[in-house]
Amino acid sequence: MNGLVKDYTVPVDKFPRLSDSATFAEAVLALDKAQEEFASGKREQRIMLVFDNANKIVGKLSPLDVVRGLEPDFDKLVDAQASSFVSSGYVIDSMKSQALLWSTPLDDLCSTAKNIKVKDFIRKPSASQVIEAGETLNIAFHRFVLFRHDSLFVMDDHRLVGLLRFSDVYREIARRIKDVCGV
Repeated sequence: MNGLVKDYTVPVDKFPRLSDSATFAEAVLALDKAQEEFASGKREQRIMLVFDNANKIVGKLSPLDVVRGLEPDFDKLVDAQASSFVSSGYVIDSMKSQALLWSTPLDDLCSTAKNIKVKDFIRKPSASQVIEAGETLNIAFHRFVLFRHDSLFVMDDHRLVGLLRFSDVYREIARRIKDVCGV
């Protein structure tokens, strides 16, 4: 696909933000508010960027991340990126099943909401989730497909400038099929 990542990047200042010192409950409320504002047209983005005490963006927060926050140690059991390349899921599925036997995340929901901080469960972007602004959409497309990311952190000269969302790349694919392929 022709085009560069920077041509489809949404600037960081378009996203709502949340401190990594916010509680689990504050994260849920902030995500709900961002979703309401997005649905009503008051906000263009609903992806929440998370910043640290130095005001540096350290990750993003989605509803799935919040749910993962109910079991912050579950992801440490098996590396999701590595497990996607294992042909037999027996070992991985068995390990996860065993971990679930001791897990009761919803039983302690109120305690979690008050005591767990975003920094306790936020995942830093992996190398596959970071892309340079000057890269082609083809490179971004491959990362979306191979690693199943919903967005990529776009860097320009070692500085985070925005996010490339999968939805924007998909929209470009659909546009090209209609306009170029004549379908």
